[in-house]
Amino acid sequence: MTFANAGTLGVVPGRRDDLVAHLTRHSPVLRALGCLLYEVGIDEGAPDTVFVVELWESAQAHRDSLQHPDVVDAIARARPLLDGQFGGFRFEVVGSPLDPEGGRG
Repeated sequence: MTFANAGTLGVVPGRRDDLVAHLTRHSPVLRALGCLLYEVGIDEGAPDTVFVVELWESAQAHRDSLQHPDVVDAIARARPLLDGQFGGFRFEVVGSPLDPEGGRG
């Protein structure tokens, strides 16, 4: 079943654009690991926050990706830009009005 992970990343003041550049660097590995969508966003009203929405083939694909050396390295390189404040939610996708068959599972 498709898995969604949407969250906020608190950023060290003044480093938001650095984190955005890091998170949006092209990564064909993510697709190979089962990532269907990885969108990074900002809100000018929250200058020290980056928003990320991920869609994965499954929750297991997401968990497994966290063990891949490229992903482990990317997380390690992002850590100095983060202030430790995280938020968000995760869920199994059960359907979409954009899907002509009404479901994804």
